[in-house]
Amino acid sequence: MNEEKLNKLRQKVQDLALEYQKKDDFTGWFEKVYSDALEHPQEIPWAKMQPHTCLENWLKTKNISNKKALVIGCGLGDDSEFLAKKGANVTAFDIAPSSIEWCKKRFNDSSVNYLVADLLKLDDSWKNSFDLIFESRTIQALPTSIRREVIEAIATLLKPKGTLLVVTRLRDTEDTPDGPPWPVSDGELSQFHEYGYEEITRIPYSDPNNLSIKQALIEYQRKRL
Repeated sequence: MNEEKLNKLRQKVQDLALEYQKKDDFTGWFEKVYSDALEHPQEIPWAKMQPHTCLENWLKTKNISNKKALVIGCGLGDDSEFLAKKGANVTAFDIAPSSIEWCKKRFNDSSVNYLVADLLKLDDSWKNSFDLIFESRTIQALPTSIRREVIEAIATLLKPKGTLLVVTRLRDTEDTPDGPPWPVSDGELSQFHEYGYEEITRIPYSDPNNLSIKQALIEYQRKRL
């Protein structure tokens, strides 16, 4: 995809997200993006149609066979399928029904349990129940006004001694950024510590389309409830 096309798509998504935010609907725009794409992945700016490179690299030295894994905001399913290929028992959800329908069509013989679900309204039975959680660019896609609620929702899903992987843009100040996406600050990430998390590694990476954006994969372990 050329840079001009990508920039137009990004602007469309930003305008759509802000339009919904004015209606106090922080997530409805995701379904609009997927349904408007009409199963053309090139119309979704974040759809790479392959697992995230950071996840692939992290898994080179890890054994996740039979681990109970969760993918938050699974999009078109590439990360979820990669985790399943590595032997994990994967549940993957997205708030957009069109996204989940698309996943099931792409991977019609998949072992992944694909579900439509709202991160902020998950069933209590999900709490403290996963060995591995992969969250790629979901926190940054939701405004800072609900960030504490979003982080709490993610943090309470992991078992003690479990691993959380967060892929996100980062910002250096606590000032409210323009968005979407809204890069995540260290102050916001420190909220994970309230739920017994310890940061294990932080691996920076670059977007070849925009080398100026600060991004990282952050690995956490939950030491306690």
